[in-house]
Amino acid sequence: MNIITAADDNWAIGNRGELLITIPADHRFFRQETEGKVVVYGRRTLSTFPQGLPLTGRVNIILSSDPQYRAKGALVVHSLEELFEELEKYDKEKVYVIGGESVYRQLLPYCRLAHVTRIHRAYEADAHFPDLDAMPCWQITADSEEQTYFDVTYHFLKYERKE
Repeated sequence: MNIITAADDNWAIGNRGELLITIPADHRFFRQETEGKVVVYGRRTLSTFPQGLPLTGRVNIILSSDPQYRAKGALVVHSLEELFEELEKYDKEKVYVIGGESVYRQLLPYCRLAHVTRIHRAYEADAHFPDLDAMPCWQITADSEEQTYFDVTYHFLKYERKE
């Protein structure tokens, strides 16, 4: 499985249910990486999408502990066991975990690749991604040139889990 996120200098990913910043090139990268693939995310992440609808052009799987929760256009699973059973139908290389914080933390141990847009700024935040730089099992294997969006600089990084 893969994981994809944008995180600031403190590994923050969101505040009050919103992204920290919207960077068009990051959105393009996300779309290119995930189109035609399987995306796994939580119920609160779905609520942040336009009109609260699942992403088009992808298989959407929502992990929610609420047994009554349903989402039109998405498959809802209620446990990791149920999720892994559903994921058996798909190529693991084409599965992307896309948030939020709780889902990232639960599924990071099962991921082999992490695509991280590192935003070189610190924002006020209430949601964070695990600090991959502090985890010896992860290493950076690709780093883009520095990118700029107005006064914000960022890099596209690829982390791989060490075998």
